[in-house]
Amino acid sequence: MTVDLSETRQCHCLAARRRARAVTRHYEARLREHGLRATQFSILAVLALAGPMPMRRLAEKLGLERTTLTRSATLLEREGWVRTGRSRDARERPLILTPAGRRKLEAAYPSWKAAQESLPKETQTWLAAPGSR
Repeated sequence: MTVDLSETRQCHCLAARRRARAVTRHYEARLREHGLRATQFSILAVLALAGPMPMRRLAEKLGLERTTLTRSATLLEREGWVRTGRSRDARERPLILTPAGRRKLEAAYPSWKAAQESLPKETQTWLAAPGSR
């Protein structure tokens, strides 16, 4: 028996991944002039709003795999935009936004805002739908 795979052309998972990549490219085109990727901007913004945070909790808050966050944090630390704080438990060392990181975030904010406001209305509606956050 042969399985009819034609329905897979309408795969919701694939469609969501395509749209997510398009949104990421949209933001990164605006943030590129500041030397930031969308994920890096988000890390800086969360740290600015919430304060120092252990990597595990930050990964959860951002919806990132810890390995992805670790790679991004390493790059941000190399630039001097974040630093790792001390902790009694080495597994819970907090990531801290530096003054240089705050300046970088504030300099990039107008570009982020332009990306936010220029996102197509259809995409904004899709992102605002219940369960999408």
